[in-house]
Amino acid sequence: MLFGSIEFAVFLPVVFAIYWLLRRRLQWQNLFLVLASYVFYGWWNWRFLLLIAFTSACSYASGLLMQRSERRKTALWGNVAVNLLILGVFKYYDFFASELATLLGLPAEGWLLHLVLPVGISFYTFQALSYSIDVYKGKVAATRNVVAFFAYVSFFPQLVAGPIERASSLLPQFERGRTFHRRMAADGMRQMLWGLFKKMVVADSCAVYVDQVFGAPQNYGGATLAMAAVLFSIQIYGDFSGYSDIAIGCAKLFGIRLRRNFNVPYFARDVAEFWRRWHISLTTWFRDYVYIPMGGSREGRWHTVRNTFVIFLLSGLWHGANWTFVCWGLYHVLLFLPLIVSGRNRRFCDDASLRDMPRMLLTFVLATLGWVIFRSPSLPFAMQYVVGMAHAGQWLQPELVVLPSIGLMMVVEWLNRRCSHPFRRLPRCRWVRWMVYIFLIFIIVAFMQTDEMPFIYFQF
Repeated sequence: MLFGSIEFAVFLPVVFAIYWLLRRRLQWQNLFLVLASYVFYGWWNWRFLLLIAFTSACSYASGLLMQRSERRKTALWGNVAVNLLILGVFKYYDFFASELATLLGLPAEGWLLHLVLPVGISFYTFQALSYSIDVYKGKVAATRNVVAFFAYVSFFPQLVAGPIERASSLLPQFERGRTFHRRMAADGMRQMLWGLFKKMVVADSCAVYVDQVFGAPQNYGGATLAMAAVLFSIQIYGDFSGYSDIAIGCAKLFGIRLRRNFNVPYFARDVAEFWRRWHISLTTWFRDYVYIPMGGSREGRWHTVRNTFVIFLLSGLWHGANWTFVCWGLYHVLLFLPLIVSGRNRRFCDDASLRDMPRMLLTFVLATLGWVIFRSPSLPFAMQYVVGMAHAGQWLQPELVVLPSIGLMMVVEWLNRRCSHPFRRLPRCRWVRWMVYIFLIFIIVAFMQTDEMPFIYFQF
């Protein structure tokens, strides 16, 4: 079920109404939320529910075992192994089996399983794993409330594309009673509206141009290829950050606060700052559960480089089973190395100003080159695309709506870069606010695609 679909427009008000009718009975409220989340997730394929239920059950049981048993490490690693095995089989088996068969000169078809990749499996697997690791480290106590735990893993606004929440932040919110706050709900609806604008007007408009050019790059000249690369950078930002805004805003309707996942990353002044602003929940997950346990930056520069290499390699693989994702991760390692050597990778991320524009533009260009690798179906395709940007040829004009919508999004986010989302600083005058709401609703409906366009990060 997509956030911009008619089905969701019916689903959300119904779930919202029943949820708050049950506010005096917390266990029933949580149980209803689990059932609603399973309906939301099962809308794609009901078989996916078996996996998320199994993942939830294993992680819940591992927490209890770590509390009661002396074999805490066995319980932890058993759950980690089970979850990573499931993720590996569904997401990576066919890729590595095919590569191994090719290396051995054998026909690959007999080795492949052709399993359908469950939507959002990487997100909820990492969320479940963080609970087990935090229980083992003593950061959170294992919960006995099975309904609250299943709600924590399956909460539908952030289930399929994050933010990846920590048990210490989200789980307690399901274990205590919640009160409806009108201001919180209104703020959530405003954030959802902004997220829908970024996804359905900006990202989906860019996608039409991007898909056409990336579908046949040999037919276009360098300027068109460069424009498509820039528009894909905008598309993936509008698409993914738009989803996060919708998810965070939707959660507020249910009295739940989720962590911020994007902090105007295209206003970053170097790559290190970019990664402190982009997909924050994944970046901090790898930092806390992989980078720091490996020693972080405490053991000298060489170990810092090694640990950074591992983090970006894993981050690339997390995004998908393709060498392009691996190379995308390694590309960002290369961009990181000068910052590590010069000691500028940990510089405080203060507020940018217009005088930082050259550095922001350079960081955007470097990120855009990385997105070409990310978007490409293969490494030869990526190389040909980058080389093609240096040649002249046919120019493809973007639709007129693309550039104005991008300009509007970037200007609004720049002016409100100190806020968690732009609509927190609307004029106090009520009729002005409603003019803004009506304008955005109008253009969202006007540019709604006939064929629903799924969010890019659903495939991860």
